[in-house]
Amino acid sequence: MRSTPLLQSGIGALGVVAALGLWQFAATTGPLADSPLPTAGEALTAVFQLAATPEMWRATGDTLTMALVGLVLAAVIGVLIGVGIGVSPLAMHATRVPLEFLKPIPPIVVLPIVVLVLGPTANMGIFLVFFGCFVAIAVQASAGVFDTDPVARATGESYGMRKSEILARIVLPSALPYIGTALRVAAPTALIVAVVAGLLGGGPGLGQSLLLSQISGNQDHLFAYVLILGILGILVQGLSQWGERRLLHWHPQYRKQAH
Repeated sequence: MRSTPLLQSGIGALGVVAALGLWQFAATTGPLADSPLPTAGEALTAVFQLAATPEMWRATGDTLTMALVGLVLAAVIGVLIGVGIGVSPLAMHATRVPLEFLKPIPPIVVLPIVVLVLGPTANMGIFLVFFGCFVAIAVQASAGVFDTDPVARATGESYGMRKSEILARIVLPSALPYIGTALRVAAPTALIVAVVAGLLGGGPGLGQSLLLSQISGNQDHLFAYVLILGILGILVQGLSQWGERRLLHWHPQYRKQAH
């Protein structure tokens, strides 16, 4: 039996209700009844209270701005450099070690240096987001270009296409699935890094609000911010998947899903 979008949404809603019910039970009569953990009802009430304050929306805007600007910069520069690497086997081999070296380094490692140079500012958060997303996008873009079907390239050359035409009409469309996947994975990463920039680096945004709630001992607001970040994460993930489907609507995989 094929599941419909409505059925999938209903099952997802039931999962959310079940999770909230389990949280409510654990915080009232369950094993966490005597802990500082607020109930699900108290946390949800705090979410609505925070939603009525301009401070929460300002912090949300700061976090989304840092995430979006950093992601766009990483996407533009990463794709340009990745394509430049991918079209040249020499460049691919020359940059493999530096990129593989940078790939496993999390942004939190360079955070103290970035804070020292840029201070606890939005620019610090943007740079961290860029650093956290750039390498993965560049690697995927270069891999997509490098893996272009050589028969398709040869066919384009046999028809007298210039190198720029082959790049635009054959190579880049072939690399788009790689790039689309990289951007979909990088979008939630950008949000996480933007939050970390405020939580550990003192930058503006929801991370700083989360830290201040923890320091002040306001557990209701602390968990409310956690819920807000979870909702933002779902929205960002959904938008990135929608964007990938729009970008690759012509790809056989997405045409198959549409039917």
